[in-house]
Amino acid sequence: MTLSKSRRVIGLVMSGLVIAFMLFDVGMKLVPLDVVIKATAELGYPPSPDLARALGVVALVCTALYAFPRTAVLGAILLTAYMGGTVASHLRVGNPLFSHMLFGVYLAVLAWGGLCLRDNRIAALLPLRSPSA
Repeated sequence: MTLSKSRRVIGLVMSGLVIAFMLFDVGMKLVPLDVVIKATAELGYPPSPDLARALGVVALVCTALYAFPRTAVLGAILLTAYMGGTVASHLRVGNPLFSHMLFGVYLAVLAWGGLCLRDNRIAALLPLRSPSA
């Protein structure tokens, strides 16, 4: 089964959006910006630049693994785990559901959707069929 060009392009765009967002987030954590330190404290974690940098490094490794085709599945799994941590952190402090708590879920779905659209092997593992199929 071959991928259609449009399906592959849509998958690459979806994956590119995930990578771009994660690199933006990584950059803010590695610097670390004051807004990151304040947000970390609001989530109940120590307001530490070292903690922000450590999270940035973890996110960078996950993103790099996702960006390379040979390790994209491992990267998607690790990004999903990382996003699960963000969901748990927002749940713990009672942040709004759709804008904060589920944002990690949105990003993980986008990551896996992009991967499914650009790799037939992943699409075969997660067979989503239309009602007419």
